[in-house]
Amino acid sequence: MRIRRRHHAKEVAELNITAFMNLMVILVPFLLVTAVFSRMTVIELNLPAKDAQIQKEEKVKLELELVVRQSSFDVQDRRLGLIKRFERSEEVTDWNAFSELLVEIKSRFPEEQNITLLLERNIEYQTLVQVMDRVRSADVVNIATLDTVELFPNIAIGDAQTLSAAEAGIAK
Repeated sequence: MRIRRRHHAKEVAELNITAFMNLMVILVPFLLVTAVFSRMTVIELNLPAKDAQIQKEEKVKLELELVVRQSSFDVQDRRLGLIKRFERSEEVTDWNAFSELLVEIKSRFPEEQNITLLLERNIEYQTLVQVMDRVRSADVVNIATLDTVELFPNIAIGDAQTLSAAEAGIAK
């Protein structure tokens, strides 16, 4: 007995993608609407020059530095030394007096745009950001308006020298 095989001509089945297309039409806009778009803020910083030699100039040039310590802010000129020290703690900082001093310095040196922030090792990041915001601009009250004044937008960052035990006793 011989078995005969019959060859049936099979029809090619069409792929039904209607349901898939309906899903994509709903899913893609939903994902786009619910996506969280992050916004990144970039702060430009200038590193201090390696060779900080004093250039001879006819005009008095301010080289403003702000030393941020755990217990104080020291506003100083690189050549002349300490201008003013603000005592502080992590919880309490007198930002108004700090801003007033920077506005006064800016009024005496209106063309100056640079400041160097020198930080101790254990300064919190939040403190750094607050200081940078206060150094860049300040709010000044004029008769009936509140104006924002640009102070020192060009910020350089470096490490502060550690205080010796004698200097730490004097600082406190």
